[in-house]
Amino acid sequence: MATRQTAGTRAKDSDRNTTCQVLDSALGDGQLSGEEHRIRVAAATTATTLGDLQQLVEDLQNDNAPVQMPDLKKPSRLVSGGGSGWGMRAAVAGVLVVLGIAIGWGLYGNTPSPLSFTSDPGAKSDGIPAKVITPPRQLQSLGGLTGLLEQMRQRFGDTMGYGLTIYPEYAVLSRPDPTDDRRKLSYTYRGGFDDPSTSAKDAERDVLVDLAAFDVKTAVGLLRGTPEMVGLQQKDVEADSTYLTIDPARDPSTPGALELRASVSSEFGNGSVTFAGDGTIKRTDYAGD
Repeated sequence: MATRQTAGTRAKDSDRNTTCQVLDSALGDGQLSGEEHRIRVAAATTATTLGDLQQLVEDLQNDNAPVQMPDLKKPSRLVSGGGSGWGMRAAVAGVLVVLGIAIGWGLYGNTPSPLSFTSDPGAKSDGIPAKVITPPRQLQSLGGLTGLLEQMRQRFGDTMGYGLTIYPEYAVLSRPDPTDDRRKLSYTYRGGFDDPSTSAKDAERDVLVDLAAFDVKTAVGLLRGTPEMVGLQQKDVEADSTYLTIDPARDPSTPGALELRASVSSEFGNGSVTFAGDGTIKRTDYAGD
């Protein structure tokens, strides 16, 4: 029959691992500082007896630890008095022996202790709240289009550009190349503006304007009404082929004005409605014409 374990019973690796897990739990709930945890874990890895291990956790509240230390029989004379002092001296000596290992693990290890493989320091709460950025995805709506223009302001500091084309879930923006006045940069927006491509600027067509200088609510309403306005049924319109373009107006008498075009496609034909920034209709191209 197995005898009950005492403080003088020789420790096994499993006992040392159990102690490390109790120390990990104490670190996690704030009973130990990081430095105290490192010192005690280092001592646990070299402890000789169960009594040595018990001394490392006896001042801790470990009821909620994932494992529990064994209930030891009352220490005998061998481990009381001078014996317990010997155990502590052995623990301190163990700290010195494995200090280099402990420091190396502390700098480069990916677990809270050398013998623990069940806890990741990255899982310990660091008090940093999650930062969730929710950019617009459904761009052909009042909130989506307003959000897209705000994303432009945040990214570039303004809403200036040569043109903007808005599809249901992405957009393409054309802006000046700050390093070369002869070229322009094209950015694709999908929850953020990607790195741009570059191309030659058309001196006649690429006029710098404020691409946000229009009535957003009116533009969204006209975009949604375009299928019926051009003679198509909404159910026949291909959603992915519906888009809104925003460009400089060609009228020299209204410098800085915008021209918007809502375009739709279906198997029965294509159509578009061209209008000014205030919603004034300038042209309707009917499907089938």
